[in-house]
Amino acid sequence: MHSNPYNDGLDRNPANYQPLTPLTFLERAASVFPNHTAIVHGALRYSYATFYARSRQLASALAKEGIGRGDTVSAMLANTPAMLECHYGVPMCGAVLHSINTRLDAAIIAFQLDHAMSRVVIADREFMPLMQEALALATVKPLLIQYDDPEFSAPATPVEALDYNAFVAGGDPEFAWLMPEDEWDAISINYTSGTTGDPKGVVSHHRGAYLLAQGNALTTSMQKHAVYLWTLPMFHCNGWCFPWTLSAIAGTHVCLRQVRAEPIWEALAEERVTHLCGAPIVMSLMISAPEAVKRDLDPTVQFFTAAAPPPEKLLADMKTAGFEVTHLYGLTETYGPAVVNDWHQAWSDLPPEEQAILKSRQGVRYLPLEGLDVLDPDTMSPVLRDGKTLGEVMFRGNVVMKGYFRNKAATDKAFVGGWFHSGDLGVVHPDGYIQLKDRSKDIIISGGENISSIEVEEVLYRHPAVSVAAVVAMPHEKWGETPCAFIEPAEGQPVDDAVLRAWCREHLAPYKVPGRFVFMPIPRTSTGKIQKFLMREQARELVG
Repeated sequence: MHSNPYNDGLDRNPANYQPLTPLTFLERAASVFPNHTAIVHGALRYSYATFYARSRQLASALAKEGIGRGDTVSAMLANTPAMLECHYGVPMCGAVLHSINTRLDAAIIAFQLDHAMSRVVIADREFMPLMQEALALATVKPLLIQYDDPEFSAPATPVEALDYNAFVAGGDPEFAWLMPEDEWDAISINYTSGTTGDPKGVVSHHRGAYLLAQGNALTTSMQKHAVYLWTLPMFHCNGWCFPWTLSAIAGTHVCLRQVRAEPIWEALAEERVTHLCGAPIVMSLMISAPEAVKRDLDPTVQFFTAAAPPPEKLLADMKTAGFEVTHLYGLTETYGPAVVNDWHQAWSDLPPEEQAILKSRQGVRYLPLEGLDVLDPDTMSPVLRDGKTLGEVMFRGNVVMKGYFRNKAATDKAFVGGWFHSGDLGVVHPDGYIQLKDRSKDIIISGGENISSIEVEEVLYRHPAVSVAAVVAMPHEKWGETPCAFIEPAEGQPVDDAVLRAWCREHLAPYKVPGRFVFMPIPRTSTGKIQKFLMREQARELVG
């Protein structure tokens, strides 16, 4: 074996090696820009010095309660200063942050609290009744702390819990917070939606959070002191790591308790917001606001979206309104977005419809992601780069989760062959950009031909009378399966199956045209994901 002379006597030591953690971003921002505004929330404004001191106080107060390395602190909070403080204060005492989706039901919250072995729960007053319902079902008996948000005005009801601000005030603002012993130490646990079976606890580490937080800044071209509006829930993949990104660039968090059009437009103009993230539904909410609510935006605001590609008309409307939309893709297991549709300047000269096709692709890997490919899951070989051959999207690198907490079988299955298997099906175009075609369980096989439900949905979304479209497999006596389209019509736009069938025939191969159109409200999970398994059951009943 060949020896490496550059390793001889050159060892790691505290002078040349420190574990990577995003906690150092806040320490640096507070020391370099102590008076710069870190957080805006209604009339409340915190400087970086205050943000850092309060985070250390929270860590100190938790430590006084015996919370330390490997303990879980659960937070059920809106996009508020307290949630930002939890992203620093909890790991600063060595604990692991468990952010709870505020839209879940009590039984699922109870499962998460028990599975994560929660020692402390910090809950917003608005969500406290739901949390108490969950705790009544749970086995764990955590310390309960209530956060009273000044932006939440409903009457208070008595509750046996510590007051968050009083709890923080009892901590030491000079607390000597803990670096992770190892950058592989867990910083957070986030639970998957769990539409079938129990949710899985995705464990993220300090190293991955550090790298993806910086990757966000590089990918989104975030300048120093950027202003970020919180339209993305912070409970969702730790807000895609943006709670840590903003400290890296000494930016300003503009908190928003509720995603409503008027406060969004007001914040965009008054706070001179530069960046925001959200699903296409957030764009629709903004664009459909009354003209009196909208504001002139200068300069252009960067909007980052994930999930389904936005319809062409929505992209055009966003551009007119002063936004530049970029498509991202990732999963809870990849710390949020790890793929970006990096735009080429030459593409801006193409016709709008061609730009919309290019914008609908998921794209290429983030800088901190080492490997992204579409592989045949049976042979683990890359698919042809022809934009047609289907395979499974797979990831590898430092921004892939540690694994699923207390679930070795699921972890081993996810990492077969040394790649993280996403469960998403996609293709690779000749230029190396990937495009999702479906979840593996959502592909429709009709007469031996694969039909992408996403492709059919994209065609339906281009029809002006379609607000929401979801396409699933429906059993067919001759072909095995055929597409069934569930449609939410746009308000004031009557439409029937004959019109949509003709539209699909015009834009799709005959075998891809849905055999049935069903007009109804589309069922969604608490995170807004369309529940296709419910519609598959309904489609089976239609032919039953």
